[in-house]
Amino acid sequence: MKYLNDSRYCRQLLLLWLAVTVGFGSGMGAVFAEVKQTQNVVYAEVHGIGLVMDVFQPVGESNGLAIVDVVSGSWNSSRGKLRDHQLAQVFERLCGRGYTVFAVRPGSVSKFTIDEMVEHVEQAIQWIKKRHKDYQIDPLKLGIMGASAGGHLASLVAVRNGKSSTEQSARDASVHTVAVFFPPTDLMEFRGQAVDLGDAQGVAPILRQALVPAGNDVTPDELETLLRLASPARCVTPNTPPFLLIHGTADDVVPISQSEKMVQALQEVGVEVKLIRKEGGGHPWLTIYEEVEDFGDWFDQHLRQ
Repeated sequence: MKYLNDSRYCRQLLLLWLAVTVGFGSGMGAVFAEVKQTQNVVYAEVHGIGLVMDVFQPVGESNGLAIVDVVSGSWNSSRGKLRDHQLAQVFERLCGRGYTVFAVRPGSVSKFTIDEMVEHVEQAIQWIKKRHKDYQIDPLKLGIMGASAGGHLASLVAVRNGKSSTEQSARDASVHTVAVFFPPTDLMEFRGQAVDLGDAQGVAPILRQALVPAGNDVTPDELETLLRLASPARCVTPNTPPFLLIHGTADDVVPISQSEKMVQALQEVGVEVKLIRKEGGGHPWLTIYEEVEDFGDWFDQHLRQ
């Protein structure tokens, strides 16, 4: 099961950086929104370790709405991953529409499991909602987004906590709508066949590390339960918020079938969902900033109602 090829991924990001740079120079794809960035805002503390987010606010007019951007790649959440989102013009384009964007870093697989990272994103959402007056945003209309592992974590948070309602509590981590790039959604059946739980090579090492606390052994039945609970497509309910998924047809890290599985699962429970297939798109693709505008349109449609 291939989740990551570091050298190819780095090359793609370099090409993306070049494409964005050329875009600025030629006037193609350029974004001129002024953005105020506040770095390393601590939203929680775990075992004495501070969990941080960067907050991006529009310098111009705010629309009073916010988006949680889950910053993670291969379940790693370094500042380098956040720079990838900056290269994709996520913050300039969304802040240009008036949104406040909370770029949440939920920790990395070297320290935390997927379940713990999901809990950290939930804590970030609770922190944001508690301080909604400070940021002048509507706590009942939060969007959430992410790419790859960040999209996986964002999706899990959304299906586990449901769609926002008018009733809030201190532990409310619900969101109003979701937009994700190429997320893993079914860890039980990643490449068209069921994972062999009895085969030590049947589960990718990084995924086993992300599921099982360090030093712990699990039985095949226990591993199956962990995989199922970490698969957003197997956890949807009728109360899941609307989903937009964008996935490249040539993605050989996370196959497009993963987004298709999520679409099918959401449709079966009557949840609004849209899939945009990027023809020839990899993981990621050179002009992904263009699809960030599709995210903006989706958030406008569902959060400005």
